[in-house]
Amino acid sequence: MALLAETSTGPGPVLVSLQAVQDRFGYVPAEAVSLIADACNVSRADVHGVLTFYADLRTSPPPDVPVRLCAAEACQSVGGRELKRDWERRCGESAELAEATGADEPVFCLGNCALAPAALVGGVLVGRATVEKVESMVRGSLQGSP
Repeated sequence: MALLAETSTGPGPVLVSLQAVQDRFGYVPAEAVSLIADACNVSRADVHGVLTFYADLRTSPPPDVPVRLCAAEACQSVGGRELKRDWERRCGESAELAEATGADEPVFCLGNCALAPAALVGGVLVGRATVEKVESMVRGSLQGSP
């Protein structure tokens, strides 16, 4: 695979190769583990260890509109826990939202503490996040508008 030929010879080849595969496919398919191991001349266990260590590497396709709610202390202090609870409740009430966003992926700081609670919706940073804001952004993304 040409992609691995480019990534397997530089520094940190396993991580760089995993990131390249994920950039290309949106996740790292199980079949890629042995290909990366062969290309980098390491064991499949080594590749699996790197794959499962980094939270940003995925082993399944991402949701249409990923939602990440900040779980750091600053966000928790101004309603982050409640936002998470209410978002889970909203997704439980709406199969469309649940399917489009998958499970909430926590993140432990988005660098937006002054506008906490913060969320990342489809890659867009949201300050003073509310369930209504998050839902509006998800539905807008599903309809093709920002």
